[in-house]
Amino acid sequence: MLRWRFTVKPIVSTDPSVHSPDTQAVDARGPVLLALARAAIARALGQSTTADDRAEWLQEPGATFVTLTQGGDLRGCIGSLQAYRALRDDVQSNAVAAALHDPRFAPLTLRELPITRVEVSLLSPLHALHFKDEADALAQLRPNLDGVVFTWRGHRSTFLPQVWEQLPDARAFMAQLKRKAGLAADFWAPDVQLQRYTVAKFKEGGAA
Repeated sequence: MLRWRFTVKPIVSTDPSVHSPDTQAVDARGPVLLALARAAIARALGQSTTADDRAEWLQEPGATFVTLTQGGDLRGCIGSLQAYRALRDDVQSNAVAAALHDPRFAPLTLRELPITRVEVSLLSPLHALHFKDEADALAQLRPNLDGVVFTWRGHRSTFLPQVWEQLPDARAFMAQLKRKAGLAADFWAPDVQLQRYTVAKFKEGGAA
């Protein structure tokens, strides 16, 4: 039977204008959220398993992204940008969606589950950026800290702060964010809207 180690890697803001939960309190949530996410996936794949969901803070509204990887490669990622349901329900629902309903991948199989790593990102509230043009917006972005939501009319996309690891340049980060929204990399318009958020990131370790 595989046993999983859980490591917590919070990414928290030092900017007082951006809310981030107390680091110590958030760290304690990591193993619980990871266990809930993995158990939800296992149940969806037909395994009989449970995880402790009795903590009172799990009943509070929360927004999460659940990311699945295999050998470092993405295997699914689904999440919520804003808190609209209990944190327990959000992480479990997003875990199952990442495993079975990410349109970029075939549904995860039970055979794959032991080699799949689970990562949960707990989001802060969204905060609007105010800027005069794209250059001003780019200057306000904080690499390795900001998750960004791009919105223009019917187009919307987001990158978690973890994406800065692959796209450390702000201009390249924004270009790919626009492409993800279905727009050209060099697109810009006066009514573009940007919001940012921070995350506390919790990631499974290895099998022991």
